[in-house]
Amino acid sequence: MDRTDVSLIALRRILRATELYGKELAQAAGLSAPQLRVLQIAGEAGSATPSAIAARMGVSQATITTLVDKLVAKALVSREQSQRDRRQTNVTVTAAGQAVLDEAPDALQQRYVRKFEALEDWEQAQIIAALERVAAMLDARDIDAAPVLHHGDLKHHKH
Repeated sequence: MDRTDVSLIALRRILRATELYGKELAQAAGLSAPQLRVLQIAGEAGSATPSAIAARMGVSQATITTLVDKLVAKALVSREQSQRDRRQTNVTVTAAGQAVLDEAPDALQQRYVRKFEALEDWEQAQIIAALERVAAMLDARDIDAAPVLHHGDLKHHKH
């Protein structure tokens, strides 16, 4: 097998892993990876502002609004007026949301982060360089992407 085929197989394995993870997560928690990440961020301190969540995820405020709406509909978070600034709303994890966090499977990106951070600096730099080159080869440099591994609907990506 030539190197081109080997590289395409590796890329396909990465894509397939995110797809399988998304299905596993949906079955286990009834959430998408981005929904789980919103829940995790809000759960770290018990609550977070939508703008803080958007900044952490690297997505727009509108995207966070949609994700929070879905979590509110599932009674996993609630929107509460800030005690410090009445103009601000906090996304607060409910007891049901905390139960989902406690039972959620190990997120694919968390596995990646643990293993990536255990690598030597030179190995991290090499992987980053290779991944950035692959993104450039796929003309994907300008696609809006958050540090959340998720296989989702491509029509939501900016081109």
